[in-house]
Amino acid sequence: MKYLFIHQNFPGQYLHIVRHLVQNDDNEVVFISEDNQNAIKGVRRVRYRMPRGAAAQAHLAVRELDMGMVRANEVEKAARTLKNLGFQPDIIIGHHGWGELLNIQDVYPDVPVLGYFEFYYHTEPGFDVGFDPEFPLQPQMLPIVRAKNAINLLALTGPSYGQTPTDFQKSAYPAWAADKITVLREGVDLETCKPDPKLAKKIFKLGDIKISPKDKLITYVSRDLEPYRGFHVFMRALPQILAEEPNAHVVMVGGDGVSYGAPLASGCWREKMLQELDGQLDLSRVHFAGKVDYPDFLRLLQRSDAHVYLTYPFVASWSLREAMAMGCAIVGSATAPVQEFLTDQETAVLVPFTEPDKIADGVLEVLNNKPLATRLRRAVREKAEQTLCIKSYLAEYEALIARLIATHKAEAGLLPQEKLEEVKKPVKSARKPASRRVSGKTVAARATKKAMPSVAAKTTRSAVRKTAAKPRKAASVKK
Repeated sequence: MKYLFIHQNFPGQYLHIVRHLVQNDDNEVVFISEDNQNAIKGVRRVRYRMPRGAAAQAHLAVRELDMGMVRANEVEKAARTLKNLGFQPDIIIGHHGWGELLNIQDVYPDVPVLGYFEFYYHTEPGFDVGFDPEFPLQPQMLPIVRAKNAINLLALTGPSYGQTPTDFQKSAYPAWAADKITVLREGVDLETCKPDPKLAKKIFKLGDIKISPKDKLITYVSRDLEPYRGFHVFMRALPQILAEEPNAHVVMVGGDGVSYGAPLASGCWREKMLQELDGQLDLSRVHFAGKVDYPDFLRLLQRSDAHVYLTYPFVASWSLREAMAMGCAIVGSATAPVQEFLTDQETAVLVPFTEPDKIADGVLEVLNNKPLATRLRRAVREKAEQTLCIKSYLAEYEALIARLIATHKAEAGLLPQEKLEEVKKPVKSARKPASRRVSGKTVAARATKKAMPSVAAKTTRSAVRKTAAKPRKAASVKK
């Protein structure tokens, strides 16, 4: 099989599937992207360079489309070079978010395209825009938000198929597009991301941060410390938490940039919130770790006594899945993306996003109710095993690819119907069956398989460096 992947930030969402595919010597994997230092052995990289930024004179609402078309042109050039060299893929897989796939049908009109649909933007209630009352939507922003879907709409009306990782993300897309998008739930390496109770019995160190076995560790992870991931409301919950739990330490992982939403006029959200809470926090127990390497991230969550994950109704972070796999006692926001993964009092404690006092109460409940925390840890790890198994994810991914190729050939009259029916058969899952108690007995029940879309501004969804090559030391965050 010959695979052509396209994503401006190699390898993006395709790290696991690409690593899996190159293990088969019969596969040839080519990846078109902008230049970066990441590398996967066996992958042939084709790099492109953006010739310019967004046109300054263009209306603000069309600048994303402008940049998307520029990217599409550069990807088209790279793909034509590949074609002229004799490379004919069996399938093209790429992310629609940056417009890179918009011209690919002109180069390879007879090749099926599987596009990643990440998010469809809305101005009505139920999604990220206007969700936080602290940041009301200004009327002049309405047409700009709607225009962010220009690339989405071009992709949806094109000939490609679609995939997305959660039901919530799929629900964001128009009903008429539902049949075009398959939910393919992203998996986690359950052997790498697993509980390690021994870490709580010894001194834990992360850089200059030191946590003793007597300390209670509260963790928070986001690519950047910003409102979309609830940083501001979590900070406002800290005075109550620190006052009521004198042995608590808080470690926050994340950069000082803005991944989602509008940036501040000056400074960063960490500085802004420290200024707002000046004199209310014991800063000897509040630690900003900046961006950390992946092994340190794993150790941090394995040591965590209470892990806080908050988000607007938007794309769920990879770190949420990893926290589940590591059996964290999670305090999450009662927002749709989180509720798709977690159930209040069963696999987590869910709290109102906009109420810092309720967030504090949730954290304190987990810290001080050991039976509850133990039960949540066990249940959330079991949930991860049922729904986030990387082996099942990869098997389902390959099955989806096979179905698309077969369907494409069948439509072109190149594949008999019986062959098409063969590849449509369900894939045997490696996920563990869910267990539920009925009249005191444990009954095995198959976990339902769901998946969905996402279209955010960037690919890396956490402040954790997860390069495909050997991990490099992360840049420190300015303090």
